[in-house]
Parts: sequence; structure tokens; C-alpha cells
Amino acid sequence: MLKSILACCKVYISESRNRTALESIERAAKLFPLAPIINKFEDVTYNRVGYTLVSELDPVPSTEPCHLTNAVLAMVKAAFDTIDFQLHAGTHPRLGVVDHICFHPLADASLDQAARTARCLAKDMGSSLQVPTFLYGAAHEEGRTLDSIRRMFGYFKPNSSENQWIGELKLDSLSLKPDGGPSHVAPAKGVVVIGATNWVDNYNVPLLSSDISAVRRIAKQVSGRGGGLPSVQAMALAHGEDVIEVACNLLDPNKVDGERVQHEVERLAKEEGISVGKGYYTDFSHEEIVKRYLKLFEERI
Repeated sequence: MLKSILACCKVYISESRNRTALESIERAAKLFPLAPIINKFEDVTYNRVGYTLVSELDPVPSTEPCHLTNAVLAMVKAAFDTIDFQLHAGTHPRLGVVDHICFHPLADASLDQAARTARCLAKDMGSSLQVPTFLYGAAHEEGRTLDSIRRMFGYFKPNSSENQWIGELKLDSLSLKPDGGPSHVAPAKGVVVIGATNWVDNYNVPLLSSDISAVRRIAKQVSGRGGGLPSVQAMALAHGEDVIEVACNLLDPNKVDGERVQHEVERLAKEEGISVGKGYYTDFSHEEIVKRYLKLFEERI
């Protein structure tokens, strides 16, 4: 019988147009069948892909790598081998080839278990792949937030015209000491941020407009930081011709879900005279991910 101590890992990679690279990354993951990919979300405009992997965790604390960290480490290595950050361009901000990795406890797992797994990965990745790694959330001893790290690196400011992010990080030196890996940045790799939190949903709402300033005002009013919906982080990102998305992180989706965000964006957009499309989640729900994982292993028996 399957154990119920499960964790999920979301891996966000700065690439969705290079099929050879994505195939290599996915082949690497398949070498670890006990940590399968449950969902893949690609966005060609953002030039970004997100993978969701799930695996059992050892109930006994251990510093040894587990199936989940082994699979993710192999994917990251494949990404570094096939993607050059200096050549990347897209309308979504990023800090490296592998922009962001987050662990979430599922079923009967605890946040502490997810945090230990994140710290183990950051240490192994930093030393074996020689990339600076930065911890956040429960994985960091002071609970540092993801957005605080991103702001330190200027993550939210496009470095090119037309609201795009192009090429490597323009850093002479790191403003933060890495939690793992070297203190210098390889331009072809960038840096990796790794954390552990309770479940987070990503919900994006398309607005039919090319007025980035107006949509930024809406995003700011939606976000908790701007006095809007609590536990919501939002930013305005160009998403093709005459479409700008309000891209949201829902840090506590049990309290503020996508439907509430949708209604608030629609209300604010009406004041700006902007039409709004139907929003979408970029991943399955917490419950659906567990269900699909368990079904996958039932089919293998």
C-alpha cells in the first residue's frame, strides 16, 4: 500500500520554445519513475515551462537525497546542458535557466519535511552544478520570502524594450550571500531560488489591452502589497499582441481563490474601460495532483 507522506515539487524553467531542451529535461526526469511529472504547463510567449513532480518522502529525517530531489537535480542538470541563459528572451521575469523551485507538502507530509527536502536539494545543486542557490520560506532559517529575494535582484523590472526580459543577469557581484553554491554567477546559468511553503495557486487573468501602465495599476490594486486582496501577489505581464495578463500568486487559496481574483480584476478593469478574458490556473489543484499521482501508481500495479 502506498504511503501518504507525499511532497510536490514545482520546477520553473526559462524555456518553452526549444523542443530539444525540453525533451532532454523530461528524459532526465523519467530516469526516476518514483518521482513522476504529474503536470506540465508551457507558455511560449513567456518562454517558460513549469513541471510538477510528486513523490513519497521518507518519514524518518535524513540528509540523503530522495527520489524527488534526485529527479529534480537531473532535470536541472539537463536544463543547464541544453539552455544558455544569455540567449533567453521572454515577457516573464526570471533569474536563471532554472528560475524557481518550490516544495509543497501533500497528504500527511509536514512543511518541515518539505523544507528539509528543499535544503537538501539546494546544497547538492550548489555544489554539484556550481550554481548559486537561495532559500526562502520554511527552507530558510529566517523565513525569507520569495518576493524579497526577487526584489533584491531587480526581478520585476524588464531589462529590455517592449516589456521583455532578455539575456543574463547584469550583476557585478551578488547582493545576497548564496545558501549554496559559488558566490559568483555564471552568465549561462544565472541563479536558482529554492523554497518550501504550503500550497500556492497561480492564476492569470488576460486583459484585452496594450496599455501596460493601466494594467499595472490594476495589478497593484489587486495585490495585498498594494492594499488589495490579502495573500495575493500580482504583476502585469505582456502576453502577445494587445493582451496583458494580471499574473497572480495565491498564497492562501483557501481564503482567496481564483474566482475572487477574477471578480476583482473585472471590477477594476471596468473602471479603466478594459475588457477582461477568463482567467486560468497554471496547475491542477492540490487535491487533483494527489489523485492523479495515486491513480498513476494504481495503474502500474
